[in-house]
Amino acid sequence: MPIDPILDPSVLAKELSGYHLINGKLVAPKNGKTFDVLNPATGKVIGQAADGDADDVAIAVAAAKAAQKDWAERPARERGKLLAECGRILMSHSEELGRLVALESGKALRTESRVEASVLADMFVFFGGLASELKGETVPFNPNMMTLTTREAVGVVGAIIPWNVPMMLMAIKVAPALVAGNAVVVKSAEDTPLAVLRVCQIMQEVLPAGVFNILSGFGPSCGGPLVEHKDIKKVSFTGSVETGRTVYRAAAEKLIPVTLELGGKSPMIVMDDADLDKAIAGAIGGMRFTRQGQSCTAASRMLVHESLHDEFVKRLIDKVNTLKMGDPLDEETDIGTIINRKQFDKVCGYIEVGENEGATKNELSALPTDGALSDGLFVRPVIFTNVDPNARIAREEIFGPVACVFKFKTFEEALELANDSDFGLAATVWTTDLKTALVATKRLEAGFVQVNQNLVVQPNLSYGGIKLSGLGKEASLESMLEHFTYKKTIILNME
Repeated sequence: MPIDPILDPSVLAKELSGYHLINGKLVAPKNGKTFDVLNPATGKVIGQAADGDADDVAIAVAAAKAAQKDWAERPARERGKLLAECGRILMSHSEELGRLVALESGKALRTESRVEASVLADMFVFFGGLASELKGETVPFNPNMMTLTTREAVGVVGAIIPWNVPMMLMAIKVAPALVAGNAVVVKSAEDTPLAVLRVCQIMQEVLPAGVFNILSGFGPSCGGPLVEHKDIKKVSFTGSVETGRTVYRAAAEKLIPVTLELGGKSPMIVMDDADLDKAIAGAIGGMRFTRQGQSCTAASRMLVHESLHDEFVKRLIDKVNTLKMGDPLDEETDIGTIINRKQFDKVCGYIEVGENEGATKNELSALPTDGALSDGLFVRPVIFTNVDPNARIAREEIFGPVACVFKFKTFEEALELANDSDFGLAATVWTTDLKTALVATKRLEAGFVQVNQNLVVQPNLSYGGIKLSGLGKEASLESMLEHFTYKKTIILNME
């Protein structure tokens, strides 16, 4: 029976409270425990999440394993059609999902949450259309032998997702895994478990029971048992470097493949011939100020040619000052809140560190004046200038609305500064010179490089980093084939 959208996110949050979704049904955790989900804009409880543990993991993985064989035996194009239908249904729920994720994450509805809901739906439609690409090849090995390869599903996939863009980052794991014939068990982020649970519930209208399951809980008690479960044959994780290492070690004990997306400290190079209007707009969007800087690809290191530096900084400050902070569900709000108190304290701590390191702080926009938001986790955007390239704020991922602007003289100096980082997720260069653009894209040490734009993750754009930013690619045909199937070689002797 079709599920009708519920546009009041408070009502929906209560309806979803206290459940996992296993084998097609909302179920309470075996231990009966739950934990509060908060609205970071008010500090108030909006619902509860199931506090899952190893017992729930065992049940979910067993359901996925039981469903996976029949799912994999369906024709690939049939699986693709079902995934595409999921995408179309999710699009009809996009307003509902946007409101719910805004409530639990603190991201502004107009600038961020609606966008995420639409990309979520598009991701399922996109991967549904790739089902026909699950094909092998013939190999001219020996005239008397027919030699060919096939693509086989790996089995049950464990996916662990973060809180900053939970629906979209779940989609880039779940969609390719499902269309390739796998079943999936997702462990949601503690701070944003409700919107992704609703996505899974909606998709049960179309999918066979058991092929897509979702658990909530904490990393050590729920995520750890999921990675370590003997029947999990592939892990896809997005989160911190520290947790990524833990996941990698656990997967290594089982010798199973892993995809890791672990963050970044992305450079944005603005050359002396850049279109400054485009570069300023790119800095606003690239730094993800409307997401409070809570993005792995945030352009948090802005490297600006000395001839443009002062004008760039002035115009950037003026533009950020026009952005309005407020209630995430208010249509006039540009910037919402930090996700939780721990992250709030971390970001504020880095701002203090930057000042102590001698950088010049430019604190922008204005905190909301609405008394109902007085306990909200709002942090004013900060742009630091006069930053030492070796300072902590220049090298460590802050994951908040904090950007550093540096001045450079030569192109070579800019490239050296850009590459002097432990991370390598994303980078951009802003120039009107073709040769400069081509050289930069060749030499920048990052997995996702753009010229004169700063797009977020999109379907069909291979996405992933190098260095401490992780392993593997997502959101593309490559991710479906290389990360969610294995290649089988078959030889038929005809003599």
